[in-house]
Amino acid sequence: MKALAARRHHPLAFVAILLLALVATGGLYAAFQPRSAQAESYTQDDVDKGEDLFLANCASCHGTNAQGMQDDSGNTLGPSLIGVGAAAVDFQVGTGRMPMQNSGAQAWRKPPQMNDEQTRQLAAYVASLGPGPSVPDEEALDSKDADLENGGNIFRVNCAMCHNAAGAGGALTRGKFAPSLSGVESKHIYEAMETGPQNMPVFNDDNISASDKRDVVAYLKALDEQGSPGGISLGSFGPVTEGLYAWTIVLSLLVGCAVWLGAKAK
Repeated sequence: MKALAARRHHPLAFVAILLLALVATGGLYAAFQPRSAQAESYTQDDVDKGEDLFLANCASCHGTNAQGMQDDSGNTLGPSLIGVGAAAVDFQVGTGRMPMQNSGAQAWRKPPQMNDEQTRQLAAYVASLGPGPSVPDEEALDSKDADLENGGNIFRVNCAMCHNAAGAGGALTRGKFAPSLSGVESKHIYEAMETGPQNMPVFNDDNISASDKRDVVAYLKALDEQGSPGGISLGSFGPVTEGLYAWTIVLSLLVGCAVWLGAKAK
């Protein structure tokens, strides 16, 4: 017993206990981290080709090891991509936001620079760097049994304050904005919820379950299909544009009437 007590007071005992605690914490995190359904597995050839694409197109901002980079002033050139997962790459590259065309407050959606195969290879490389959200499979996106009412409720509670109740998008601060969701592919909507690109919060399965994400995607696609049954949408920006149009038309009519009456009086 005395020998055991002596070992407990050894100078390195605290270090050993700390290392064991860190290993246990990392193991529990890896075990309980939410994971989405992965659309496909990647080969080592995919990873190798993805690394070549990364070094040629992404490393100048994200670093040669995807660890992120800063300029001399401490401003972030590109964040670390370790642990962001394949879904983040598929969203950013698949929507043309990355590689960025030029520096700015926010990456704009544009025609993709890489084809589907290159995007998949790049996603394979980034996925190999650390665990993260994977590209959703067809089952996760199957809207056959989706609940549109539930999807609409979830969207209005969690998303409409930035994206607008009709998904038309809206302005944020400092030159940033929430983009329109019209015409966006189902998997990219799902991936955006999973990864939280740019100013968007992350909605993992602890926040919004996989089935609820599917309902949100189905609701937004239903909005695309239905269009504007009430007539001219006026951009779907709500009372601001409606009021502007009303005042413009009413004031134009009033001015026109005043000019006509004045001319008639002469």
